[in-house]
Amino acid sequence: MVNVYLDKDTTLEGLRDKVVAVIGYGIQGRAQALNMRDSGIEIVIGLRHGGNSWKRAEEDGFAPLIVSQAAQEGDVVHMLVPDMEQSSLYKSEIAKHMGRGKTLGFAHGFNIHFKQIIPPPNVDVVMVAPKSPGARLRETYLENFGVPALVAVAKDASGHALNTALSMCKAIGCTRAGVLETTFKEETESDLIGEQTVLVGGLLELIKNGFEVLVEAGYQPELAYFEACNEAKLIMDLIYQRGLVGMLRGVSDTAKYGGMTVGPKVIDDHVKENMRKVVKMVQDGSFAKEWIKTSQQNPLDRMIGELENHPLEKVGKQIRMMSGLER
Repeated sequence: MVNVYLDKDTTLEGLRDKVVAVIGYGIQGRAQALNMRDSGIEIVIGLRHGGNSWKRAEEDGFAPLIVSQAAQEGDVVHMLVPDMEQSSLYKSEIAKHMGRGKTLGFAHGFNIHFKQIIPPPNVDVVMVAPKSPGARLRETYLENFGVPALVAVAKDASGHALNTALSMCKAIGCTRAGVLETTFKEETESDLIGEQTVLVGGLLELIKNGFEVLVEAGYQPELAYFEACNEAKLIMDLIYQRGLVGMLRGVSDTAKYGGMTVGPKVIDDHVKENMRKVVKMVQDGSFAKEWIKTSQQNPLDRMIGELENHPLEKVGKQIRMMSGLER
């Protein structure tokens, strides 16, 4: 059974008299920094000087520092910049300040698990990973609740690493909902596999192929968009709120029968076998190796640009404008 930590199980003692240096002020960095500050934790923000994040941190009442200075001042150095920026930033600005007794924190285990960052042996290494976007993390905190999170310890040099990590979880509000204990390996691999097979890759291709098949069959693109994409949100909302069975109880009997009898013929054993191949690529490190190498060529703008030209996106923009979702 997984260990679950709640508010009653935790305190802020692990952060008493400590400074937390939040490195990065994007969606997740901003939310965690604001929540921790509101919980009474002393926060410094580490950024590259002069960017948009610098200005926003100032507007939120912080006095941001350059990354190296923040890392020097922080007892806990919490890495909340994108995965592919972390390794070079750590080596150039942070590593020299990671001395005995400090804690290096992450919200995702990629760089530790795949050994892109190798901290010194006298440093605690922990993960605090809220299972929601930063905006939702902040929103629920302000509502006196929180979102679930994962917590993990990769290195416990002090003997108190888990206590520090749980105090961080409490400070951002996640123990109000529940914090599940895991490992860097489990979090990293399951996260990548889930993103690729279902959450991003799987859904994207399922929606795109569903749209294409409907249009090829002679149906109007606008109707195809509604059926393959627009209504996917309504179904996912039901699943999010009620689970799979709750979703089925919220749709018509025709949808129930068609979904449960035809769905397995579309997402069949062949698809599952492809998913197993993805699992192997993640577990043996080949995906990480490919992404680390390819990221240096900055391929995402090209790939997203190609998708922007897909008919589904062009029709979708018109539908979203009609719905008041986009201008």
